Formats: sequence, structure tokens, C-alpha cells
Amino acid sequence: MLSKKTQYALKALGYLAGKYGEGPVLISDISKKKKIPIKFLETILLELKQAGVLESKKGKGGGYYLIQSPKKTTLAQAIRLVGGPIALLPCVSINFYEKCKDCDETICGLNKAMRITRDATLKILEKKTLSELIDRPDVQKL
Repeated sequence: MLSKKTQYALKALGYLAGKYGEGPVLISDISKKKKIPIKFLETILLELKQAGVLESKKGKGGGYYLIQSPKKTTLAQAIRLVGGPIALLPCVSINFYEKCKDCDETICGLNKAMRITRDATLKILEKKTLSELIDRPDVQKL
């Protein structure tokens, strides 16, 4: 399950993706439009700036903006930057691997099932980009 922090980060990135090329966006605008507590949002945006996803401009006309096209940042990248591992268990994580203390991974059925789950999830998240997080009121829900 995505943490609240990761959900807020993805909502903010989706909003900034929708404003890409229009210049910096005020934190207060993102907070109000996406219903994210402003103090929490400030921390998240600063973290994304330090990770090289966002840039900011101070003063009049300032705010945050995406450094590159929303089509160039995958959801897998964004989730890992803010939320950490995508895998449901540390013993199957690619970037955040930790050995389980209580089992043998070579025969563990749970490990095998979670590897398959991780691979299927990554297959999707590595193809989806920030551009797909843009709210589109004209598109009907499934």
C-alpha cells in the first residue's frame, strides 16, 4: 500500500505535470487544488527538488516546476524517490533488498509469489509516467 506521503507526492507531481511548461506553481495552489496539508507538501516538494525532479523559483512568480517533461519520469522512479521500495517484502526488493531472518528464500513460497507480484507491478509502473497522473475531467471513469 502506498503511504500517505507517497500518495500526496504523486498527486502533487500529477498537478505539476498538468502545469508543465506554464512556469512555477505556488505551493498554496497545489495544496488547495489537491487537498494536501501545506506543511507536509513543503517537505515533500523539497525532497523532490533535492532528488532532481523539481526546481523552484523564489519571489514574485515563484513556485515549483518539473525539471523535465512529465513523459520522462516513470511512476516507478517517483514512488522509489519518495516512498522507497515498490516490492511488498524486503526480501524481493530490487533496490532495497534485505534478507529475511526467518526463512530460506530459495524455497519460500511467499518469496516466490511476491517476486511475481513485484515483477508484474514494475512492468506497469515502469511504463506509466507522470503525464498519466494529470487529472482529465473529460475522461470517463472505468
